[in-house]
Amino acid sequence: MAATSLLSRLLILPPPAPATAAAASLRQRKSSFAALSLSQSPSERRHRVAARAVAPAAEEAAAEEEKGGGLPAAEAERLAEFLREDLPHLFDDVGIDRSAYDDRVRFRDPITRHDDIDGYLLNIRLLKLLFRPDFYLHHVKQTGPYELTTRWTMVMKFVLLPWKPELVFTGLSIMGVNPQNLKFCNHVDVWDSIQNNEYFSFEGLLDVFKQLRYYKTPDIETPNYLILKKTANYEIRRYPPFLIVEAKGDKLTGSSGFNNITGYIFGKNASSEKIPMTTPVFTQASDDKLSDVSIQIVLPMNKDLDSLPAPNTEAVTLRKAEGGIAAVQKFSGRPKEEIVIQKEEELRSQLLKDGLKPQHGCLLARYNDPRTQSFIMRNEVLIWLDDFTLE
Repeated sequence: MAATSLLSRLLILPPPAPATAAAASLRQRKSSFAALSLSQSPSERRHRVAARAVAPAAEEAAAEEEKGGGLPAAEAERLAEFLREDLPHLFDDVGIDRSAYDDRVRFRDPITRHDDIDGYLLNIRLLKLLFRPDFYLHHVKQTGPYELTTRWTMVMKFVLLPWKPELVFTGLSIMGVNPQNLKFCNHVDVWDSIQNNEYFSFEGLLDVFKQLRYYKTPDIETPNYLILKKTANYEIRRYPPFLIVEAKGDKLTGSSGFNNITGYIFGKNASSEKIPMTTPVFTQASDDKLSDVSIQIVLPMNKDLDSLPAPNTEAVTLRKAEGGIAAVQKFSGRPKEEIVIQKEEELRSQLLKDGLKPQHGCLLARYNDPRTQSFIMRNEVLIWLDDFTLE
């Protein structure tokens, strides 16, 4: 809230100073701005980037403010509802409604900029051609007198590379509204994964290149999840409930109990039914010392507890995992116990630093069999979160 309030104050600029005082006023603003930059949090600095990018239109908004302006509540809600309906069509065959955007709409993200509607739409077409994006809109809020902000997730596959890497970006789009025609005149994207969101951001370009690396993920069913937020250090995912077959384990990187759960899905059950294999294999430590461990395989999404055959042994149980919100850190290499414990400690420390509430214990997700080359292995440490709210 502090960040959006700051953004609103920056967007509504004061009336121009008299010509005789212009130079002194400029020096004063520069001095104040430098002091403000040093005192701001990373989140506030990212919002300041947006404010600077939309400054040309803010002069018009300031004139309206002098008249007691700002979007009427009904008009702000109309525009918010329009975005809720229009933005999900960003990359499909319907597309966005061009008529809602000013001809001179300014678009900025950390590595791209356009200054008119044609460039804006060209950028969308190129993303659609090269990356086949999936766009998820989480919410739309009014954050200034002539400003609405959206929060979103965009998942893309780079189709020009043989392994088609998945790139994920989450963040905010700060949409400025032209007071004269009530069309969107500015669109500034702020990514969660970087600190420097100003164009041109080499940090942003590096983030893109880092996501092009190859992790081997078997082409079999895996639990559904949606990435709500991707930071430089971890992802926040929302998992719906899923079913697991489970047995007692010995340690996070151990294989004790694995033969019991694979035996169940390969036909050692009450009806000798063979159940398709999924990925990953989870090992879950439910205590803070990471000593109370179980090993799990997720069952196919089309199954339910009532229709599954009973296990042949008491060593195997079936249950529903409730899902929820998890913080996830991905890494490659062979998941040795000391490495996994270190990853868990690093992730937990970062979550606490960011003001989140991690639960006790963790899960290790192993996606590959041991014969996979270590540098392309996909492993993940997951920690469930309490009371997470997407800002």
